[in-house]
Amino acid sequence: MNIAYVLKMYPRFSETFIVNEILELERQGVDVRIYSLRKPDDGRFHAKLARVKANVVYTPEYPDKEPERVQAAEETVRAAYPERYDALRAYAESRGHAYAIKRFQQACIIAAHLLRHPVHAMHAHFASSASRVSNYVHRLIGLPYSITAHAKDIYHQDVKPASLRGKIRDARFVVTVSRYNQAHLQQVMGEETADIRCLYNGIDLERFRPDPTVSRQPNLILGVGRLVEKKGFDTLIHACALLRQWEIDFRCQIIGKGDLRDDLKALIAGLALDDRVKLVGPRPQDAVLAAYREAAVFALPCIIGKDGNRDGLPTVLLEAMAAGLPVVTTSVTGNPEIVDDGENGRIVPPNDPTILAYALAELLQNPHRRAQMGLAARKKVEDAFDVRQNVTTLHRWLAEPTMGTAVAPSTAYHPQTVIVNSPYSPLIANQYTSPASYQQG
Repeated sequence: MNIAYVLKMYPRFSETFIVNEILELERQGVDVRIYSLRKPDDGRFHAKLARVKANVVYTPEYPDKEPERVQAAEETVRAAYPERYDALRAYAESRGHAYAIKRFQQACIIAAHLLRHPVHAMHAHFASSASRVSNYVHRLIGLPYSITAHAKDIYHQDVKPASLRGKIRDARFVVTVSRYNQAHLQQVMGEETADIRCLYNGIDLERFRPDPTVSRQPNLILGVGRLVEKKGFDTLIHACALLRQWEIDFRCQIIGKGDLRDDLKALIAGLALDDRVKLVGPRPQDAVLAAYREAAVFALPCIIGKDGNRDGLPTVLLEAMAAGLPVVTTSVTGNPEIVDDGENGRIVPPNDPTILAYALAELLQNPHRRAQMGLAARKKVEDAFDVRQNVTTLHRWLAEPTMGTAVAPSTAYHPQTVIVNSPYSPLIANQYTSPASYQQG
């Protein structure tokens, strides 16, 4: 089976869940090809990326800077599907903004490449730019697409419901990472029929597991995540001030980077917590795993940001629990689907440092309860968040037959690689051998 993955940026340091998914699909025998709308810009990569076999095609982030490449792609698509090309170009131009033309041109780059190197289907992560481009590719050449929707792409105040509905309406199916999200998207669609499915992100349980040879530091609170509003780390810092006031023995370490680093650093200094709370910056995954195994309790006090942004299903919660660490988080979006309050962690209200501090104090002062919750946390992740089980489900969905979606090219189109009937016929796709590299499409 051949699948095209369309991503906004690949690789992205914070999107380990996508790498996990691709690695597991490849382990299950799927031939994955990645189309990325942007090149990576932060210079930090997880070691597991070296195991990904998928070739990557980078579309032009700024198509006007690669006019010859864009023109060649548009000519290829127009020769194959003139009516579809003309209709979609007219639609993109009618949108009246540069982004619509940019997405159309990126879609032409991908569509032209796919005409010569067919796949069975296309899958986009995030219901934003990657899904818009996938939708355009579908409208250009008939290739079916599906979407995984996460959080910012469906909750942010800038998300336009009509645009989101259009992407969902044309998709084969939409996957989202929690039942909370699933209900939200069904509400967005209203009376319209849509195939919206819930599938949790999974993690590698062989990699993320407790290590009995490592001694936990009984007073260490660990936080991991980007230093952005929705993670609620300011609430955690205020809770730490209360723990110190209550004379609770603790240290707090927060791993990650982000735009709020300076603000959080100033808050720590203002509360005179410099000796207790440390912002240690980003760390590679091996170092994060080591931190999970050393900490006493994990804290991620998620909130809903002023712009509506929020976490969907935080991977770091799953990683911490898989490593046998009891967690304290909030009742935002899918978190209560991960954490069973009082069994494998604690669920507290968002934006409430006092209740968060009480929950942390309870666990810091009760090693036996921490140990019980840590065992239960590992069991919960084994039962519901195993990447092998969950990607097996996604693999099965991607392999579902599609009826009536592919369109035969114009008889006037004669590409260098001869493609009979639809370029997305399973017979043709199965016979095609991908070239070794697609870096320039």
